[in-house]
Amino acid sequence: MRDTRESRLLLVLLIAIAFALITVDIRKGEQSPMDSARRVAASAFGPVENGVSAAVDPVGNSIAAVRDSGVRHDRISRLEAENARLKQELGSDDRHRARSKELDRLLKTAGAGGYGIKGAQVIGIGAAQGFSWTVTIDAGRADGLVRDMTVINGDGLVGRVTTVGPSTATVLLANDPDFSVGTRMEKSSELGFATGRGGDQMTVQLLNGKSEVKKGDRIVTFGSRNNKPFVPGVPVGKVTKVDRTGGDLTRSVSVRPFVGFSKLDIVGVVVKPPREDPRDEVLDANKPAKPKPAPTVTVTKTPSPSASASRS
Repeated sequence: MRDTRESRLLLVLLIAIAFALITVDIRKGEQSPMDSARRVAASAFGPVENGVSAAVDPVGNSIAAVRDSGVRHDRISRLEAENARLKQELGSDDRHRARSKELDRLLKTAGAGGYGIKGAQVIGIGAAQGFSWTVTIDAGRADGLVRDMTVINGDGLVGRVTTVGPSTATVLLANDPDFSVGTRMEKSSELGFATGRGGDQMTVQLLNGKSEVKKGDRIVTFGSRNNKPFVPGVPVGKVTKVDRTGGDLTRSVSVRPFVGFSKLDIVGVVVKPPREDPRDEVLDANKPAKPKPAPTVTVTKTPSPSASASRS
C-alpha cells in the first residue's frame, strides 16, 4: 500500500477503534463483549500453541541436559583427576618404601664388608661402548669415581666401572659374557673364575678339578691386586648345577647370581676398599635375625603358715 492521505486516515481510524475496544474490554471485565471472541481464539489457536510447545520443549530440555551434562562431565573429570593423583601418591609412597629398603640392604652389605661406598642410581640401560649388558649411573668423576671400581648393591656383585664421565659412569654388569671375576667358594675356599652368560646365569671354572662342590654352595669375590677392579668378599651367587665330568684339571659349575640385573635401581660404587678381607661375613649381612625364644615363667604358689599348721 502506497503512503497516501487516505491510507494514513485509515490507520488512524483503526488505532482509534483498537483503543476503544481495549477500553470497553477493561471496563466490562468478565461481561466484556470481547470475552466470547477470546474463547473462540483460544479454541482455535490452543492446539497450535500446544503443538509448538511440544516441539520446542524437547529442544529446551536437550539444551538443559547438555548444560547439566557439562557440569557432570566437569565433576567427573575433577574426580578422575583426584583419583589419579591419589593413586600416584600411593604408588610414590610404595616406591619410596621399596627404595628405602633397598638402600638399607646396601648399607648393611657395605658395613659387613667394610666397604666405603658412593651411592648412585641407575638412570639408563644399554651400552655406550658396545657392551650388551651395561647400565649408566648418576655418579662420575665429580663424585670420586674412576675406572675399574667395584659396583655392588644390597644383594652382592653388580659389576665394575668401565667408563667415567663428569657426572655419570658406565657399569659393565657381572652377567655380561665379557665379564670375568676371580671367585672363592664359601668354607672350602676353592678358587675359580666366574664369567657372565647373560640373563640370570654365570659359569664358574674352578681351578681344582677334584674339588668337592654341591648345589647350593655360595661364592664370593676373591679380590684383585690393589683391590681393582674387585674388592674381596662380595657375594657373587649360588651354585645351581655341577659338572660331574672327572679327570679334567678344572671343574665347571653353573651359578645363579644373587643380584637381579633386570631390576637394578640403587647401587654403591666401592670408593674405599676394606682394611682386611671380610671372607664370608658379607654373605649373611641381610639374613633376617633368628627369633629369640620367649622366656617361660612358672609361678609356684607358696602355702601360707596357717595352712601348714592345720596340716600338722
